Amino acid sequence: MSETSAEDRIWTIPNLLSFLRLLGVPVFLWLVLGPKADGWAIGVLAVAGFTDWLDGKIARAFNQTSRLGRIIDPAADKLYVFATILALLLRDVIPWWLVVVILGRELFVACFIPVLRKHGYRALQVHFLGKAAMFNLMYAFPLLFLASHTGWYADIARIAGWAFAIWGTGLYWWSGVLYVVQVRQLVTSAKKE
Repeated sequence: MSETSAEDRIWTIPNLLSFLRLLGVPVFLWLVLGPKADGWAIGVLAVAGFTDWLDGKIARAFNQTSRLGRIIDPAADKLYVFATILALLLRDVIPWWLVVVILGRELFVACFIPVLRKHGYRALQVHFLGKAAMFNLMYAFPLLFLASHTGWYADIARIAGWAFAIWGTGLYWWSGVLYVVQVRQLVTSAKKE
């Protein structure tokens, strides 16, 4: 199989896992906001986090990386983060300022997308710092959700959840700044050519 055709693959196990993760977003929202089936909702988040890790492992181990995978995987991550912060905000689990800080980073980075496109680039590859930020946030929200309940685990979940949330948000902004630095470097090199 040529390198070009390998990149164009759609039907891979990692892509299937990412697609299933996307399908879980409305299920999660319904569970949290509809019947308030919090145990099931946390289960959906846990499965989403596991499949996020698993699809990357499989893609690298079995050479199943693809162009679609590089689009759908981070899209699924972002949708989960946005759906989770929306649901947890509406349920009064997280404060509004955390939502503003996370969404502010997205708006900050989005301002540079037209510059990138103007110079012929579609998107930059996700780097390790962005993945680390998502990892932290995807662990933070289920823990904060658990912390909103009563039980022996609530205090432990609160401490761990806020630790992941603070680190994740910090790394998320740091990765956004690095994204802008990459855009600037690409634009500068394009102008020199």
